Amino acid sequence: MAATSVDSMKRDGDCVPHAIIVATNGRKERGAFFTPPVIADYLARWAIGQNHSARILDPSCGDGQFLRAAARRLVELGGQPERLDELVVGVDIHAPSLDTASDLLAGEGLDARLVTEDFFKLTPPDELFPSFEPFDAIIGNPPFIRYQTHVGEARRLSAQAALRQGVRLSGLASSWAALLVHAGAFLAAEGRLAMVVPAELLSVGYAEPVRQWLRRRFASVKLVVFERLQFADALENVVLLLAQGSGGCDAFSLYYVHDGEDLLSIQPFDESAVALSDAGKWTELFLTVRQRQLFRRVVQDHFVPLSFYGNPELGTVTGANGYFTLTEETRRTFGLEPGTDVIAICPPGSRHLQALSFTTHDWQRLSDQGERVWMLYPRAETPTEGLQRYLQLGIDQGVPSAYKCQVRSNWWRPPAVSPPDLFFTYMSHRYPRLVANRARTTFVNSMHGVRLRAGAPRSAREALPLLAFSSLTMLGAEIHGRSYGGGILKMEPREAGMLPVPKPTLLEAAWALLRPERARLDRQLREGRWTNVVARIDDALLLTAAGISPHDAQELHLAAQTLRSRRLARGSKEDDD
Repeated sequence: MAATSVDSMKRDGDCVPHAIIVATNGRKERGAFFTPPVIADYLARWAIGQNHSARILDPSCGDGQFLRAAARRLVELGGQPERLDELVVGVDIHAPSLDTASDLLAGEGLDARLVTEDFFKLTPPDELFPSFEPFDAIIGNPPFIRYQTHVGEARRLSAQAALRQGVRLSGLASSWAALLVHAGAFLAAEGRLAMVVPAELLSVGYAEPVRQWLRRRFASVKLVVFERLQFADALENVVLLLAQGSGGCDAFSLYYVHDGEDLLSIQPFDESAVALSDAGKWTELFLTVRQRQLFRRVVQDHFVPLSFYGNPELGTVTGANGYFTLTEETRRTFGLEPGTDVIAICPPGSRHLQALSFTTHDWQRLSDQGERVWMLYPRAETPTEGLQRYLQLGIDQGVPSAYKCQVRSNWWRPPAVSPPDLFFTYMSHRYPRLVANRARTTFVNSMHGVRLRAGAPRSAREALPLLAFSSLTMLGAEIHGRSYGGGILKMEPREAGMLPVPKPTLLEAAWALLRPERARLDRQLREGRWTNVVARIDDALLLTAAGISPHDAQELHLAAQTLRSRRLARGSKEDDD
């Protein structure tokens, strides 16, 4: 039986938006990484179950792997081959891919209805003039196009489709997120959705609305996590999403497998139940059940959130750091006076914060190297001649028109934050850092500050930066932080406040052991030998002071490595893009 010819649902006069045309010129640009047959077969079998007359949709069918798997399953269950074009529907905007799908199906005597269309232009069953009746199963592998290229009319249509389902996606969302939500709108109330989705679903901030939608929409959600990459031509980690029913759920079932071949070995009741928090990332689902339980137990027994010692806070928002932060040379050129026209700051960025503390010596060294160690902060209402010249430079550059400058009573005086006890490097590839502010400088919003509460141990300012190198604190950063482009780990103030650090009694005990070694460990950090420091902190803090077994300490270390490696692997993928 020949596959049904390609069916175009475009109305007369409709055209494919230019942004989408650009995305169809190459497979990588379309985000089309075709699914291994073993995964397509597994998802199709689960989604269809024993229903030989199930209606199935693949909203981004590509070369037809899922369509073939679905058609095979229906025939295997005793379905009528002549009805396949009524039961199996594939949609894709890329006509050549549908031609390939047609040939693939025809080669096995199978059939499907193939629709050439932008899926986001199709109307769900619960709206006026629906494109289809509800489906019993939706399967597929949504295209993965990052926000940098998912632009223009294509993004507008996808965002509107998701919003109609109550999901507001940010401008950082990749294409798969909106397609997943829109596809759910075509599913019958008790139907099944089985899709390959990027592992970003569990960890990135922009996927939070999707995570919340899954909890609201489905009565049961299962996730299959792979230990190794499943696509030969992509470096993206994926998970399998299997959801069914409606009405909402507060726990997920989780399966861990090595690769696609292990899917066949999954047995009923093999899953682990995972209770979900009201909001936030699911990064810890990449860990084994034992690692998650161990992390929670050690935190409960021995650690507190960083906010226990002091809430992380934003640095000064100048509105134009390039103008308001100055080098020593610029300060001298304009004759700006320290304490009168400018104040000392820790330079913008955090690459210079490689040690346990930021000292006056560090500040002077950076000043000599031409770093921006001053911030404009005039104290007097009547500017000096030098200050008048510098303010005129800002006017010539259009600085007063910047939003943050417009809303200030004096555009040229940013709201300087008083010097904190600690700096917090909230964006990093490896790990966030706490740095003692011995220089007592203020800072801008390229880092956070922590002001220790009254009653905090006197040693906290010096001890916390060193003890934050424990594997448990690093693991906490991976769990609570947000993964961004390039593999960057970012922690906003609220997330930074959740970072687990030792309780005061544990802090004092570990600091008594490590204080004599501080200079040596600080030197190792400045030389980039941070792994040596982690090993020593784990030994003193986790094993000796907290009494954790070597096996448990090693398990926490491996867990932190696992999440960091996944995050950095994602960064390598984006660098290749």
